[in-house]
Amino acid sequence: MSRGRRGFFVSIDGPSGVGKSTTIRELQRRLSAQNIPAQWTAEPPREDFLGDFTRTHGSQLHGLALACLVAAARYRHIETTIDPALNRGKLLISDRYVASTLVLQRLDEVPVDFLLLLNDYAPRPDLAVILTASPGTITNRIAKAGATHRFRADPTAPSREVELYQEAANILEDLGTKVLMIDSTEIPPSEVARRIADALPTMPLPSEASPTTPTPQEP
Repeated sequence: MSRGRRGFFVSIDGPSGVGKSTTIRELQRRLSAQNIPAQWTAEPPREDFLGDFTRTHGSQLHGLALACLVAAARYRHIETTIDPALNRGKLLISDRYVASTLVLQRLDEVPVDFLLLLNDYAPRPDLAVILTASPGTITNRIAKAGATHRFRADPTAPSREVELYQEAANILEDLGTKVLMIDSTEIPPSEVARRIADALPTMPLPSEASPTTPTPQEP
């Protein structure tokens, strides 16, 4: 945990077609209904010149170059959004983070040791949620939604992503990150969202900077 960090950081990752976007919408509705304040973000970061560049031009790059671009956008995201939110004691939830790098860039044959070194200074999530499903289920969902990027166009990608996300979960756990892995094959997004919400801390978060003094609430 970085100096001054008082918030709680959640990342949500999973294979293309696993239902991550739908789950996040369900989680937003659930937390809102429970009056649980959360700040939402995504990677690459939106409305940021480097994040927007990555989204627009990332498909034109491969391998090491793309891995470095994604990492650069991430460190910009950390500087402008992640660290400030956590230092203010926010519950911050990110749509994709390092777990996705440990999968998507490996699909591009980037060595995992290089990816870990490249992301060594990225703050670790307090909870890394990894969604998964059977490769057949993911393939069917992609067929309905359509191929929106080159990884989805690869018929072998679903099974490879499922395997790599399990490896990513093991890596993150070895690094000391709490991982919540949820198989969405047989359960609806609302149930996935409930399980994530149940794993979140009680809000507001206590201040680590002054544990004996209540932290004034923001207006």
